[in-house]
Amino acid sequence: MIYLDNNATTRLDDRVLNTMLPYFTENYANAGSAHLAALTVSEAVANAAWQTANLIGAKEEEIIFTSGATEAINLAIKGLANQYRKHIVTIVTEHKAVLNTCEFMESIGFEVTYLQVGSDGVLDLNVLNESITDKTLIVIVMIINNETGITQNIEAISELAHAKNALFMCDATQAIGKIPVDVEKLKIDLLPLSAHKFYGPKGVGALYISAKAKLKLLPQLHGGEQQRKLRSGTLNVPGIIGLGKASEIAVNELESDQKRITKLRDKLENGLLNFEGSFVNGNTENRIYNTTNICFPGVVSETLILALQDISVSNGASCSAVTSKPSHVLKAMGLSDDDALSSIRFSLGRFTTETEIDLAIERILDLAKKLRV
Repeated sequence: MIYLDNNATTRLDDRVLNTMLPYFTENYANAGSAHLAALTVSEAVANAAWQTANLIGAKEEEIIFTSGATEAINLAIKGLANQYRKHIVTIVTEHKAVLNTCEFMESIGFEVTYLQVGSDGVLDLNVLNESITDKTLIVIVMIINNETGITQNIEAISELAHAKNALFMCDATQAIGKIPVDVEKLKIDLLPLSAHKFYGPKGVGALYISAKAKLKLLPQLHGGEQQRKLRSGTLNVPGIIGLGKASEIAVNELESDQKRITKLRDKLENGLLNFEGSFVNGNTENRIYNTTNICFPGVVSETLILALQDISVSNGASCSAVTSKPSHVLKAMGLSDDDALSSIRFSLGRFTTETEIDLAIERILDLAKKLRV
């Protein structure tokens, strides 16, 4: 299998797996218990919190572990339901975890402004500034789009939000572990992340919560009041240990990963653009180094994806790798239904090889030419 769908999920790094294993079979105590075995586990969890916080320039007490980014997003947004300000500003190209949660907030009386992006996928900061009012509770904009890899000017966006006393949440699920992210420098109040997007295990993530945001948040899960009373439930210790180790590795290997993967992504993209009429969707300057989203006019992406068999790619968000509906992200960028349905996302990772890229280019070009309508 040639796996080019790393924005959907990544392979678990062997180093992460080996660090996790003892917490399944040896150090399996409940971190919330009072005996010595539990205290040993609790210390390991605290270390994982430090590792995760260190990756994003935060403090360990600002980290709440969750089941993944989706839960973190729900806690961050729904946790603000009791605030007197009832206005949310976000963009139409956000992940469905944000958009659907915002729709829920509308159903309980909030007003949500969904801002459009340009054909390059980038948000107009002037439009954003005009949309934030004295009633705006929170501005929500992701760092990196999961489908196109397009990046937004997060530092400028957070500045605009804070200038009008609004909170700023940044979905960093596709950024963490790939590029440097510093919540202090970027002045982010709430930041969800997920371990399986950067070579950690599935089923675990975290929410960074600034001191300002913590004062406003209500828990969404009630029970034993674990994790500073913001998220109850027995901790997923092996998963948390895995997230911590993945964070530690990312700190040390961000630069080397970026250099190697950038070359492979560019080689793949340049090769696939030999298909007549093909083009890259979105801004090729402001994007993450591992992602390219390419339109193959006249080729139904769903058909091509299935024909590729042992080459894994997708034509939408990671939660719907093969779908007959056009991507809401590409539609928002002005693509026609036909072009959106002819587009494929390729996302490379730490374990992608040059040999795989060479084979993928050959196979994809050959099949695309045969399948062209």
